[in-house]
Amino acid sequence: MHVCVLGAGIVGLATAWELNRQGLEVSVIDRAAPGAGASGGNGAQLSYSYVQPLADPSIWKQLPKLLLSPSSPLKLRPQLDPLQWRWGLAFMAACNARTSRETTARLLALAAQSRSAFEAMRVDIAPDCDFSATGKLVLYPSAASLEGARRQLELQRSMGSEQRLVSADECIAIEPALAAYRTQIAGAVHTPSECAADCLKVCTELVRALRARGVRFMLDTEVDGFDLRDGRVAAVRSSAGDIEADAFVMALGTASHRLGRQLGAYLPVYPLKGYSITVDVDPAPGAAPRVSVTDSARKVVFARIGSRLRVAGMAELVGHDASIPATRIETLAAATRAVFPQAGRFDALHPWTGMRPATPTGVPIVGRLDGAPSNMLFNTGHGALGFTLAFGSALRVVQALSA
Repeated sequence: MHVCVLGAGIVGLATAWELNRQGLEVSVIDRAAPGAGASGGNGAQLSYSYVQPLADPSIWKQLPKLLLSPSSPLKLRPQLDPLQWRWGLAFMAACNARTSRETTARLLALAAQSRSAFEAMRVDIAPDCDFSATGKLVLYPSAASLEGARRQLELQRSMGSEQRLVSADECIAIEPALAAYRTQIAGAVHTPSECAADCLKVCTELVRALRARGVRFMLDTEVDGFDLRDGRVAAVRSSAGDIEADAFVMALGTASHRLGRQLGAYLPVYPLKGYSITVDVDPAPGAAPRVSVTDSARKVVFARIGSRLRVAGMAELVGHDASIPATRIETLAAATRAVFPQAGRFDALHPWTGMRPATPTGVPIVGRLDGAPSNMLFNTGHGALGFTLAFGSALRVVQALSA
């Protein structure tokens, strides 16, 4: 069987990897370089055990501040776009306790699969990707926010996650680089098993290994549409001509909605625009963190990748605007100076933006869809957890293909 994967981000490449492991003939199409979209400068955290959905009941109380504050990490710019409104209403409908619990359970199960598959890949090809397994701290600024974290922790613990609440002093003991931020920490959730890696390097290493194993890559190739025959996709129409295969997997991130409509499928996938900077760290002990850190108050994540610190955050519903406002980059730089003032050099920030393909609930769309051709499978909508969930959802695509 020949399977054609549409998309060479981390989700598409993980899919190609798992398909190739099954002995299938695999081709990969993308309009850009591998990892050039939402994968390239992402937050670098592999959050296998702490996956609190963005669609959470707490959003309702935060909404006025989140939407009206100029410095808010969540930004909405209404568009003349029915998908934005439909997605936004579905997101707010998902901000309830029952949906949040169900989403947490589904994401943790998928993340557990992903951890195993990612580790198997690392054993197989030993990728140079600045991997670390130093754990994660999620910081909370107040007793009230910490109590909310306790409820999520207990829910995740009931689903198999191993984590605990720690005091501010324990935070400093776990990560000494937080010492200057001590007064802003009421407590934290510590998950010792969490990991981090450079997602772009993982993409590069996967391409290297897959090419050596016979996978064909068609890059700088735009997908324009499909040749449909008898309820199946006979070929993908692209800028390089028609590409035939027995089955196809759409892993095109935020482009999946538009192309899915051509196939008769509705994919509630909308871009959540995020930003990152990457700082060269000071090698002195205690200057830059080794442990991954999420500052819940600032909605910013910090991850050590080799001799660099990746700082990422924001979630903007602004369409496909790929500009990088200086104010957003300065917000990330200011957060880094506040939390880790000795972290490193701030003269070169390497600003980046990416369009995270998100569903309203946060659960990705994996497998076949009603209304779509039977030989077209989907693997999209991972939101901010694309790196974390990529290999698990790739396994599920393989399972769906053989069903």
